Amino acid sequence: MEKVNEADLPYRGGQSGVKYLFRGPQVDWGVILLLPGERLGAHYHEQVEETFYLLHGCAVLLVDGQEVPLVPGDAVRLPAPERHDLRNDGPEAAKLVFIKSPYLPKDKVDV
Repeated sequence: MEKVNEADLPYRGGQSGVKYLFRGPQVDWGVILLLPGERLGAHYHEQVEETFYLLHGCAVLLVDGQEVPLVPGDAVRLPAPERHDLRNDGPEAAKLVFIKSPYLPKDKVDV
């Protein structure tokens, strides 16, 4: 068993960004916090499937050039190699859960 508490872990960008809760051996997963006006950064995965679940706020998922508005409760599964990015156009922070499988930490390609 492995237990963590989200509050004990830092965001990659300091105040916001990606926060991994678990990395491997089968999946990566954690949370993303995007402040108003922030983006995750366009990328794709060569083999990894990624799922997003919006907890609160609002966000726009950009998938292969298509904008997909997200509201709390929306879940989206992206098979490889769909190019994607997340953007927060709203007035408050957007928080999402992400899950990536299989665990291939060098699979991400920034575009």
